[in-house]
Amino acid sequence: MADERPVMLITGAGRGIGAAVARAAAAKRYHVVLNYSTSSDPADELAAEIRETGCRAVTVQTDVADEAAVRSMFAHVDERFGRLDVLVNNAGIAGGYGPLDTVTEPMLARLWAVNITGPFLCAREAAARMRTDLGGRGGSIVNISSKAAVLGGPHEWVHYAASKGAIDTMTVGLSKELANVGVRVNGVRPGLIESDFHLHAPPGRVARMAPMIPMERSGSADEVAGAVLWLASAEASYVTGAFIDVTGGR
Repeated sequence: MADERPVMLITGAGRGIGAAVARAAAAKRYHVVLNYSTSSDPADELAAEIRETGCRAVTVQTDVADEAAVRSMFAHVDERFGRLDVLVNNAGIAGGYGPLDTVTEPMLARLWAVNITGPFLCAREAAARMRTDLGGRGGSIVNISSKAAVLGGPHEWVHYAASKGAIDTMTVGLSKELANVGVRVNGVRPGLIESDFHLHAPPGRVARMAPMIPMERSGSADEVAGAVLWLASAEASYVTGAFIDVTGGR
């Protein structure tokens, strides 16, 4: 009998939110494709962990800003699984830390490439495989944005916030463009989440900011993953163009 379990591709899956999404997906009996950019060990270790659950897990090294590499990654998914049901556009970079006068053109060029071009390229390739008018079975794209897209990130990450604002606009536009061909597109906006993202900021940022959150604490990558898995699921079958803020009320 053919294995009909769904397949999820997660970019930037070696650590943090991406790794949490992968574990949550395996718990829901997804097979997973773990994309990483440079460091193979965390992705390989995570894949081995997921295989212990009985789900298939493969790793693929790809710079999502490289169009040829993205095409190759999706061809690898075709070869290994023959289907794709969910894309989680999670790969992203902080692009440095600081106010406007610290922002440089090289910093912006790489930030736009990874945080905007990458998700566009991955969404294009995923949609081509999912859309029902091209023979696909439908599917779901979940874009990992940030509450910074709404708050603006003043004095710290305006450039990063701007890149995530572009992802929000892409999410809304693609949700409308793909709605009648079986592809749902939604976004998750994490807030103050415990992760190595904050290593780019001065030490102690999470502890300093936690009292400003209405829930008076930071969030976890697992809490973000829960929102992602719900949007990907059949329970959200009439949800597209929506955002879930995982922010503790901020």
